[in-house]
Amino acid sequence: MDLEPTEMKAIITRMKRANGHLASVIRMMEEGADCESVLTQLAAVNKALSRSGYAIVATGLQRCLADENSDIDVAKLEKLFLALA
Repeated sequence: MDLEPTEMKAIITRMKRANGHLASVIRMMEEGADCESVLTQLAAVNKALSRSGYAIVATGLQRCLADENSDIDVAKLEKLFLALA
């Protein structure tokens, strides 16, 4: 499944934001922040990355549904989606 850069722009932005957020979590750990704060922020990063993955799968499904002649392997896409869960 090849996705167009225009389709991925918002997802890439979300992932870049998550990357920055993860860097902040690492910095918190290095500075000795309490476990609860670190885990709360790490959960937020995890959720952002998961949503990015779901958005990629959703984009692929939309393409598949819009194009009856699509060569997208729906079973493979479903497997990838379930790997995110």
